[in-house]
Amino acid sequence: MAIPLPPDTPSRTVTDAQRAQALRATNRARSRWRAFSEWAFIVNCAVLLWFVVYTFGVAAFHIPSGSMQNTLLVGDFLFVNKAVYGAEVPLLHVRLPAFAHPRRGDVIIFDYPVDPQKAFVKRLIGMPGDTVEMREGTVLIDGKAQDEPYVVHTDPTSDPGGEEFAWQMPFLVRTAEASVHPSRNNWGPLVVPRGMYFVLGDNRDNSLDSRYWGFVPDSMVRGRPMFVYYSYEPDPMQRFPWLSRIRWDRIGKRVQ
Repeated sequence: MAIPLPPDTPSRTVTDAQRAQALRATNRARSRWRAFSEWAFIVNCAVLLWFVVYTFGVAAFHIPSGSMQNTLLVGDFLFVNKAVYGAEVPLLHVRLPAFAHPRRGDVIIFDYPVDPQKAFVKRLIGMPGDTVEMREGTVLIDGKAQDEPYVVHTDPTSDPGGEEFAWQMPFLVRTAEASVHPSRNNWGPLVVPRGMYFVLGDNRDNSLDSRYWGFVPDSMVRGRPMFVYYSYEPDPMQRFPWLSRIRWDRIGKRVQ
């Protein structure tokens, strides 16, 4: 004799199955949300780490001109140490403590005083209080000729002058004011003001530097190049020179 099932048994069986299915769907949704949250956390951490490193640590810089030839070449890509001289905190315009201070002979990255939106790279020649001058292309500091083995001259036969050197007049040593007619290879002596630096390109005959536009405020110095991480020789005749004309011998080269 068959025992009849209670009237609500089928309904209870369907409800349990639905609950189990809903539970599985909920678990899958939670699993997907957990995976998404983990990836979002990783991405956010990576972006934050990149921002911190780029802002306060290391930045990339590309050499677009030959003003630092042969120390740096057109097509060099550099890593720049921004922390060494004290990185600037964005928006607050304050600097973190520096590990070192710029020294004469350092290659430095700085904001171009004429247009701070551009970054320049030059060699620091004159420190605050130095008397700097040039005679026939030779740099003198406090009257002493400097040994500069890194310097090249690509146009040694000319010595252009002009109004672009007129900014130098207020900084001339007084005994020189009456006789000085500044030019590319002959200028000064100038006294570097407090809180300022005098910079020159290593390619002395083809460099837009302090001779033409003046001193660099210490607040505009951004960092010191470390090494070349990639380099290629630009060639307008090549379709992909960045791939076909890589300078393998320069990759990893320290900037000195």
